[in-house]
Amino acid sequence: MKRCKRCHILKPLEDFYRDAGMRAGVRNECKACNAAASKARYVADPAAAVARVKRWQQANPDRVNAYHRARRADPRVKRAERSGYLKRKYGIAVEEYEAMLTRQGGGCGICGSPPSDSISLHIDHDHRSGRIRGLLCFVCNSSLGELDDPDLLRAALRYVEPPVERDLLVEARVAELKALRLALAR
Repeated sequence: MKRCKRCHILKPLEDFYRDAGMRAGVRNECKACNAAASKARYVADPAAAVARVKRWQQANPDRVNAYHRARRADPRVKRAERSGYLKRKYGIAVEEYEAMLTRQGGGCGICGSPPSDSISLHIDHDHRSGRIRGLLCFVCNSSLGELDDPDLLRAALRYVEPPVERDLLVEARVAELKALRLALAR
């Protein structure tokens, strides 16, 4: 137990920050008083506090990066950040995203491939109206993004679909007629 020099309350040693240079191995003011003093300094001059933090971050980039990596690895943080992104960008919650994924059978709305551990499916939406259509993998989303116009998409579909044999016969007959017209015109 130790008495805080600021609030004069007797507290357990866990309520004090460690300091090897002090006799008890902890600082003289408790964590609560230290936080209050820190907040008062920040309120008095926020620019100085921000500058101090930036200087420390620039002097310790490895520690800053390690902290960010560890924080991003926490599943709760990942979910909260994903939730914030979905809410800002599309106005939906993570639960709505997960419900869409379930309705689509757990995969891309076009090819059916499931999301990987590191990359979620993209939210496909109409760029004009903003209406969400479903979830797509990267390849399907970027392909569809290039063909966002329904008429262009139909033309592409006609292009890639194999021609029906009857259509080939019609095309051959049209070619014969064109050749005949050319011959008669000479």
